[in-house]
Parts: sequence; structure tokens; C-alpha cells
Amino acid sequence: MTISVNADANVGPRQRPPLRSWSMRVVDSFDVASNMRRIILTTRDIAEFAYKPGQALVLMVPLPNGEMGRRDYTIRTFDRSAGTIGIDFVLHGDTPAPTWARSARPGDMIEARGPRGGTVLRPNADWHLLTGDETCIPAIAHILETMPDGSKAFVFIEVSGKDAKVPLKTRANAVIRWMHRNDLPPGPSNLMNGAVQDFALPPGRGHAYIIGETSNVRRQRHMLIARGLTLNQISSEGYWRPGRIGGHDHVDD
Repeated sequence: MTISVNADANVGPRQRPPLRSWSMRVVDSFDVASNMRRIILTTRDIAEFAYKPGQALVLMVPLPNGEMGRRDYTIRTFDRSAGTIGIDFVLHGDTPAPTWARSARPGDMIEARGPRGGTVLRPNADWHLLTGDETCIPAIAHILETMPDGSKAFVFIEVSGKDAKVPLKTRANAVIRWMHRNDLPPGPSNLMNGAVQDFALPPGRGHAYIIGETSNVRRQRHMLIARGLTLNQISSEGYWRPGRIGGHDHVDD
């Protein structure tokens, strides 16, 4: 008698490959907006660095108790000729990452891992829908900058008010709408969901990049699926949640 054995029977859940580690050195730091600071970094093996627009690095930032904490930050710029990477930090409160960014000086070192993330530009889509709040501006800005000439993009960005608007450069044919909370605190709301629900989906096969506060992202994702977008037409990540410091949510439910 022949007994068939399932070779995968004792195999556990698939493990993601480990992220590459980089020892990065601060080259420069400066404010790009009243509440945003850009840190320019380099690393010895920068020639080996490869990423897709929209991906992030996991930075190991110092915590008040002397330990290190993981914080995901989107790659804002990559200058291969200069050998530098730029990361923008929203300076909200005295949490560890903004505190580090305020004090970062040339020569300071920080450990990074990655890049990581699946919310990346799909250049072959007929049109692109991007939504997010202040924490998402670096990702949205970089994706817009790297879109092919003439791409159709529709962008909704939630901010506190008119003073939070920043210039965005793109070669795409982009319609950008800044949505003001009128100084209400950021967090779960129906503001963005309502705007996306009223958005007339263009013809062709588009792709939606939905990022921001986790419950807002999930709400928009469900609504777009109900409107006919397929799962592989939506990239969605929760960048933050109220009361939690650090961490991303992979919103795929």
C-alpha cells in the first residue's frame, strides 16, 4: 500500500523575507512646511538601494525609556546621483519620531530597515485615485512626482485648514482637492468617505491608493468595493490609529 504524504502538512504560515538593514547617517535637515521637517540621509551602500514610489523605511527611533521603537516613514525623495534619501516628518506633538527629527543634526546615525509596503504606483492604470490626511502627504507627493506624463490622477487630501496646504509637483494631469477639517482634530470621520463616495469613477481600469487613519481607510475601501472596484484595484494601508504610537495596519479586509 502506498501512503501519500502532503509535503506542506507541517509547514506553518508563510514568513515574509527579512527586511534589509541600513545604517544611515544624517546629511541635512530643514523645514519644508510649518509642521513638517525633512531629514536627508545617506548610507555606505546606497548604490544597492532600490524601492518603489510609495514604499517606506522602518526607522529605529529612540524612545524615552532608552529602548528603540519601530516607526514606518515613507521615502519622500531619492537622489541616486547625490546618494541621498529624504524622509518627511509631520511634527505632531512630542512623540518619539518627531522629537528625533527636530533634534537630528548632520552626522547623527539611525538604523533603518526596508524598503517595505505595497501601496505603490501602478503606472499602467488608466487613472489613479489617491486619498489621505497630513501623515500621507509625503507618500502622495512622491507618487505624484513619479507618475508618467499625462497620467490621470484625482487626489483628496484631508488637512486641518487652509494653512496646511503645501505645493505639489507633478507631470500628471492631476485634480487635487484639499479637504479642510476646520481645525477639528484628526481621526475617524466620514469627511473623506463622503468625498470619495461622490467621486464619479472615470472610464477605464483605475487604481485607488487609500491611506491614512485606519478606520477611515477601511471605510473607503469597503465603499469602493461596493461601487465595483475589485480587490486588486485598491491599495490600502492604515498609517495610524488614535491612541497608538507607531505601527501600520494592512487593511485588506
